[in-house]
Amino acid sequence: MTLLGRLLAEPLRRDRVVVGATLAILGALAWAYTGFLAWQMERIGTSAPPDMAAEMAGMWMAMAAPWSAAQWGLMIVMWFVMMVAMMLPSAAPMILTFARINRSRAAAGEPTAATGLFLAGYLLVWLGFSAAAAAGQFALQTATLATMDMTVTPTLGGALLIAAGLFQFTDLKQACLAKCRTPVGFVIAHWREGHIGAFVMGAHHGGYCLICCWALMALLFVFGVMNLLWIAGLAALVLAEKLLPAGERIAKLTGLPLIGAGIWLLVGG
Repeated sequence: MTLLGRLLAEPLRRDRVVVGATLAILGALAWAYTGFLAWQMERIGTSAPPDMAAEMAGMWMAMAAPWSAAQWGLMIVMWFVMMVAMMLPSAAPMILTFARINRSRAAAGEPTAATGLFLAGYLLVWLGFSAAAAAGQFALQTATLATMDMTVTPTLGGALLIAAGLFQFTDLKQACLAKCRTPVGFVIAHWREGHIGAFVMGAHHGGYCLICCWALMALLFVFGVMNLLWIAGLAALVLAEKLLPAGERIAKLTGLPLIGAGIWLLVGG
């Protein structure tokens, strides 16, 4: 490699390390907080003495009443941190690709934008989803369609499983998944100049990601909003769909057991 090539490659390697380390730290913190919340809920549910049953029931009734601003904030934060933990690993290749192309443009003297703005645009989409999920949780509790462990009734759970399974086969799912699976193609095709452009690009990618994965995220209402095992399982499925060579087939194959589980739950429920 020529001296110029080494000089250009060094910033690229440094950018990959910095961006990769930042994503790893954010993901680790999100998983740590999610695990802490799940542990807290499990501890309360399994170790609470009998005389606390009435108090816990009262707390659940309070959660079904109109939430205060603080409760809304806590629920949105809970969902958002959970989404960051689940979605950031699968979004890392796209973010790293943006950083690499951004640095290449800088080396060529072309305009660039901060990678953090791309990430911020992506996360803003999932913050919006988190607010919607919190609203859905409140609606389910108010309608007594969710239990104290934050799972829905068998009938609704079966319907959600079937809907998620069917969505895995749709053209919309496959089209959005294809966008998520081709980072270089996405960044080049959707490139926008400037800081606002980077933010819009991140939000654009977040939109594709949300459409691709919203049905799977809705299954948290079936398995338990803070069930750490299922959170990890769904995160692994999203990662496999986006990163493995057979990701499209994995998505479709997953649809079959989801539909089967939904039918079983409807019949059994």
